[in-house]
Amino acid sequence: MDNRSAEGKEYVLKMAKEHDVKFIWLWFTDILGVLKSFAIDINEMEVALEEGMGFDGSSIEGFARIDESDMIALPDPDTFCLVPWRHREHNAVARMFCDIRHPGGDPFEGDPRYILKRNLKRATDKGYTFYVGPELEYFYFRDDKGTEPLDKGGYFDLTPMDAATDLRRETVLILEQMGIDVEYSHHEVAHSQHEIDIKYTDALTMADNVMTYRLVVKEVAMLNGVYATFMPKPVFGVNGSGMHVHQSLFRGDKNAFHTEDNEYHLTEEARQYIAGLLKHAPEITAVCNQWVNSYKRLVPGYEAPVYLSWARRNRSDLIRVPEYKPHREQATRVEFRSPDPACNPYLAFSVMLAAGLEGIEKNYEVPEPVEENVYEMPEAEREKRGIGTLPSSLWDAIKLTEQSELVRKALGDHVFNAFITNKKIEWDQYRTQVTDYELMRYLPVL
Repeated sequence: MDNRSAEGKEYVLKMAKEHDVKFIWLWFTDILGVLKSFAIDINEMEVALEEGMGFDGSSIEGFARIDESDMIALPDPDTFCLVPWRHREHNAVARMFCDIRHPGGDPFEGDPRYILKRNLKRATDKGYTFYVGPELEYFYFRDDKGTEPLDKGGYFDLTPMDAATDLRRETVLILEQMGIDVEYSHHEVAHSQHEIDIKYTDALTMADNVMTYRLVVKEVAMLNGVYATFMPKPVFGVNGSGMHVHQSLFRGDKNAFHTEDNEYHLTEEARQYIAGLLKHAPEITAVCNQWVNSYKRLVPGYEAPVYLSWARRNRSDLIRVPEYKPHREQATRVEFRSPDPACNPYLAFSVMLAAGLEGIEKNYEVPEPVEENVYEMPEAEREKRGIGTLPSSLWDAIKLTEQSELVRKALGDHVFNAFITNKKIEWDQYRTQVTDYELMRYLPVL
């Protein structure tokens, strides 16, 4: 049923025995990027590794219709890991990510992990490995009832006001115990806003790492009596939370994006990849920014990109090429700045890769870089230079995605249709709400 190595399965059973693991959490993700889990006893482990574990998929967002609700969760031995915050002297808990299968063994076309694997195969067939390094921002609040901050700190601050230093340190330690390398952690621009950057790796491992990271941040906050949120724009008037995604293609151990032949140190492939991202950015936005609230962040003036441009130094652009440091060829990359940390990483990485590969396959030409501040540029100047914009609402984004052959091909019909349907329902529910803003604005005068 599965070609996973006997060594991998053996390793899992050995580690479970060595660490006295009693329960294993089997993790997987629905189409909206919500982590799902069920636990099995260690005695079920061998059967789970060989045959998978059955579950009812009918109640999971985007998974299956009632008449085809039986699903199999097949654990991936490479993702076996102890869960540090549940560790006791006896009866440790471990987790493994699963691939979702039909009962007959075929991959389930609604499984986001399978969608990413399929897109990665497209890159592999061209000789590429897709590497990503996302920077996920988030907020700490006193509780989940409101947005009272823990501190008044600012960007990179290390002051007594940064009450979350210990929370970040504890989070980083747990992530590293789980085999997730962390590059940086620091205070972000807004009060009580923070960022932990995971060291770049292949996109499938990274998508699993993003799911783990979000849970660990929330668990550590909860254990310390506070609340962490990846909501893109929880506070009006201050910066929202983004997930800037650094990405590159490698051929073996050689960076396919790096050359010494021009000032940007970008190969023709890298420039075509950028062109693909720029051209298709509007239609992939609903996947990278999938919530009504996402579009409260994508507005001019709060560091979030709105305009379709690229540059090296300019942080108002959608795509930034970090400056090359001598002898750091491996680090040449492009940074896509519009996604937010509440997206489904499996689907977001899939559509970003699909857009970039489209640029390479069809020899797109990249426009001139824009080093000026695009926010301050007159509208007529932006039009003259052909600088378009991202969609400004979830509804605008849905309409663009619905017409996109690129996104349909990247996600497959099952996920594409379920995702569009789900987002239309969300938009309709939002559109028909009567908000506090409307009551404050209109009730006293109308």
